[in-house]
Amino acid sequence: MAVKRIGVVEDHSSVVLGLEVMLARHPGLVVSASAPTVPELLAQRPELDLVLLDLRLADGSSPTVNVEQLRSAGHEALVFTGAENPHLVRLAAKAGVLGVLRKSAPEEVVVEAIAAASQGCQVVTTEWAAAIDGDPDLSDAGLSPRQQEVLALYASGEKAERVARLTGLSPHTVNEYVGKIRAKYAAAGRPAETKVELFKRAVEDGYLPVPQHQSR
Repeated sequence: MAVKRIGVVEDHSSVVLGLEVMLARHPGLVVSASAPTVPELLAQRPELDLVLLDLRLADGSSPTVNVEQLRSAGHEALVFTGAENPHLVRLAAKAGVLGVLRKSAPEEVVVEAIAAASQGCQVVTTEWAAAIDGDPDLSDAGLSPRQQEVLALYASGEKAERVARLTGLSPHTVNEYVGKIRAKYAAAGRPAETKVELFKRAVEDGYLPVPQHQSR
């Protein structure tokens, strides 16, 4: 298995050192670049599979700008923070990070999240979901009760055929519902083109519970 190269944007050297030591125990992951700011990391022109990004940096930079700069350079980001500021978490989530991970999470949780994000997978944590759930700017998609039911089942991982059996609908009708649900979220400015995005919307709107297994 190819080693995943991790970049770290963090202005506390002890955190970087801790990550280096932690990942050294897991041969599939390695910290290959680090810097106290995003511009300084990008100046190294590193080849990376993922960037761990702290939200509150000494240069006062915005999470939105930092994530946009990283993504423009072709790097996906996973927030690695104390998660002490829900507003900053919301800014990062809206900018398109793969997830939000607490620095205080157990080592196995941190490693599992980094490994998943380095492969482009969304990392859904309590911090991320709770911050988004408290965002007053989220627009109501206006789903009908039946659409809410279909979304909750489909976004939880059920296939259309299974949703059809559980709801008494045909698979074709279920797929039509999913299409309409996606359209309503798109119209509300909250895209849900993938199943992961549908899951996020379902958590945000309270149709599925906030996941508890990846972060404490």
